[in-house]
Amino acid sequence: MKLARMGDVAEIFFTLQGEGVSVGMPAVFVRLSLCNLHCVWCDTDHTWNFVGTPWVHEKDGLPGYQKHCKEEAIIEMGAAEVAEEVRKYECRHVVLTGGEPLLQEEGLGELIAELLKDGRDWFFEMETNGTRLPGDALMAAVGQFNVSPKLGNSGVAVNLREKPEVIRGLMEGGKAWFKFVVEKESDLAEVMALVERSQIPMDRVILMPEGRNVAEIDRVAPWLAEKCRDFGVRFSDRLHVRLWGDKRGV
Repeated sequence: MKLARMGDVAEIFFTLQGEGVSVGMPAVFVRLSLCNLHCVWCDTDHTWNFVGTPWVHEKDGLPGYQKHCKEEAIIEMGAAEVAEEVRKYECRHVVLTGGEPLLQEEGLGELIAELLKDGRDWFFEMETNGTRLPGDALMAAVGQFNVSPKLGNSGVAVNLREKPEVIRGLMEGGKAWFKFVVEKESDLAEVMALVERSQIPMDRVILMPEGRNVAEIDRVAPWLAEKCRDFGVRFSDRLHVRLWGDKRGV
């Protein structure tokens, strides 16, 4: 499996879920590398914005920022090795994230199988961008899919980021929540059009402000929370950013 490297080790860490319907839940995060999208505001750009790629990122203008060396950003581990790292924590709630985890579906299946060998009561969340439909085995093994379809504010072409057949398949599985990153009020019309087009139930919709720091989040959060109330959908803050800032391993 290809995991994001954090120093000399893989990016596997124990924290609180910071977004979505499970916000505040203690969880072990396993961050896989590689992604099939390239959102301009992505806060895990170390999983895809590699040297030699043409993608644009908002951090490009920051002093000292540069694309990541792929060989230095990825660490390869077998599923049994990853499972051993996860078991170091007492927590049995695991969030499989990325990047786009479903690019490595076979490895994820092996990891889940390894963890289930101990007979403990594991619960798996999968974070995905909604462009790849998991197979039946993974659909059954994962308890919750945190689906984050991308909007125009991501900078990604619509034919790459919007896959109606995948959204329908995830809805039919009955385990999916749909979280949309909102930057400005005009994004809401795009969200609602996509929700209507895909027939996503409103009680499965979550709106979250875009922002990599508290000031950016607070620029959007107050009016977005009011819109969530009016629309009858859930609001998600970015708890981990409020608690620890925009850094890795949290």
